[in-house]
Amino acid sequence: MKTENIGTVERFSNRVETYVKYRPSYPPEVLGLFRDGMGLRPESVVADIGSGTGISARVFLENGNTVYGVEPSGPMRAAAEEFLAAFSDFHSVEGTAEHTGLPDDSVDFVIAAQAFHWFEPVGTHAEFSRILKLGGHVALIWNERQLDTTPFLREYEQFLLKFANDYTKVRHENVTQNSLKAFFQKEFRTAGFSNSQSLDFDGLLGRVLSSSYMPTESDQSFPQMKDDLRVLVANHAENGKIELLYNTAVHYTQF
Repeated sequence: MKTENIGTVERFSNRVETYVKYRPSYPPEVLGLFRDGMGLRPESVVADIGSGTGISARVFLENGNTVYGVEPSGPMRAAAEEFLAAFSDFHSVEGTAEHTGLPDDSVDFVIAAQAFHWFEPVGTHAEFSRILKLGGHVALIWNERQLDTTPFLREYEQFLLKFANDYTKVRHENVTQNSLKAFFQKEFRTAGFSNSQSLDFDGLLGRVLSSSYMPTESDQSFPQMKDDLRVLVANHAENGKIELLYNTAVHYTQF
């Protein structure tokens, strides 16, 4: 996250509980890509930058890796430490993308999951280059919600646009191929995988509240937002559940 923008760090501080419960994880094919396409081994050391509540770190910890979770938000770090308490190889670090606090040449992989769009690219590139061992990989990962592949998803997108604060400004989809190439400063590869969440009304409401651009329960517009969401779910649910569909994208290269 941008070191000069304290507001960015604070955006999620009051959303930690919903973030832990309702944000999607990543499909198993992602780990397969790291193993087969980037040479990940159980002994590889991973720096997870903007690690949040530990959702992405867990994928690598379950593979046997040592993971340094670098996160500027205190509440997020505390949530990750609780979520990942069973993993002795998880190390929680207070830091940012531009100032991780990690030693030179100390990690084999640097990842950023759902986080790169908050970073300052020039300083981040320099910092990633500093902490990576020779030949190490950088991978940027996003769960990109499908916007219009089902009637529900089309109406859900309109719902978000109606109630969101600065949704169009902070969406990670604003990161373009050109901005990625400028960051990597070399050719990179992209892989895509399918992912989904099956949620009832309470789960979908939690997913909505986990997004920094949506009203919180103390907001004046929250009651209307909740009513509209209830109608949306009632119109589209099957057996009480709706499906949020994602394309999981991984952009990666060897630094």
